[in-house]
Amino acid sequence: MVDGVVNPAGERSGAVGSGGRRSRAGTSQFGALGVHLADPRVEASVLGVLDAVEVELRASVASADPFVTEAARHLVEAGGKRFRPVLVALGAQFGDPAKAQVVPAAVVMELTHLATLYHDDVMDEAAVRRGGPSANSRWTNSVAILVGDYLFARAADLAADLGPEAVRLQARTFARLVHGQIAETVGPRAGEDPVAHYLHVIAEKTGSLIATSARIGGMFSGASAEHTEALGGYGETIGVAFQLSDDLLDIASESVQSGKTPGTDLREGVPTLPVLYARAADDSDAASVRLREILATGPLVDDALHAEALGLLRESPALKRARETVRSYAEEARSQLAPLPQSPSRTALESLCDYIADRTS
Repeated sequence: MVDGVVNPAGERSGAVGSGGRRSRAGTSQFGALGVHLADPRVEASVLGVLDAVEVELRASVASADPFVTEAARHLVEAGGKRFRPVLVALGAQFGDPAKAQVVPAAVVMELTHLATLYHDDVMDEAAVRRGGPSANSRWTNSVAILVGDYLFARAADLAADLGPEAVRLQARTFARLVHGQIAETVGPRAGEDPVAHYLHVIAEKTGSLIATSARIGGMFSGASAEHTEALGGYGETIGVAFQLSDDLLDIASESVQSGKTPGTDLREGVPTLPVLYARAADDSDAASVRLREILATGPLVDDALHAEALGLLRESPALKRARETVRSYAEEARSQLAPLPQSPSRTALESLCDYIADRTS
């Protein structure tokens, strides 16, 4: 998921208050996303949407049952980047961002995203999410699944208030998310290229919701059909690029820049893009051959083997090729913005392309 880099839960609190506090919080919030907002008016507009989203998120997950409310607010109150609401708010800049439907549209997107996290943690048997206990470890797998279902239902309820187009778009996005999860769970079929399969999974699981976030911001701000379509294409491509860049950071970063200990995916046997490229390579040099031998053993729980594989991957042609793939997605996302007018909002979306290309250089 794109949610790999998380802000401290308290960071959003500075977004409410005086103009000075709001500006500093906005700079920090958007910097963590890689979005540069140079225009104070656009920044104020986006922050206004985000502030309203925070209020509405808490209200929308409230239930007559206090336990359901507590469990449903578990991840809401843990913080996070709010990447999808940011894209809704930026997409809305190409219409009228003050329209009343923009905030609930952003809430629908974030609720849908949060619901997937509850389910992901069950499937991954995760113990931690956003620096705290995951819902499944704090309660049970059954509770986490049911709370995720509840959040999907609340998102659908809010979408219904926006009209049939919002319901249809949210349902189709949800269907793509499920298809992506199934494809990941089943794995590549006989004769299917593992790299193509992996890219398809990311487009379905990650790109689809980010695409819908950018698109729905344009739709409910009254942006033109051409601009809304461009925003959707950009969102899907930049979503894939962001996830792929997280893959690279897991290998290349010497720090916790990726939000987790470097080499975590490698240790757990998760076949990310650099690993898939390394497995498929036919390089005959000793380092490449040795790397393929180690990767063929599965999850690298042995510390010595893990360290050796990590070192070989960092110097491998596979990592270079993966970087080139990420840059190509970032540039493709930039090109999809061409129909949009030159503006501070378009520049902000372009800055995310630069950020993704730079963070994996």
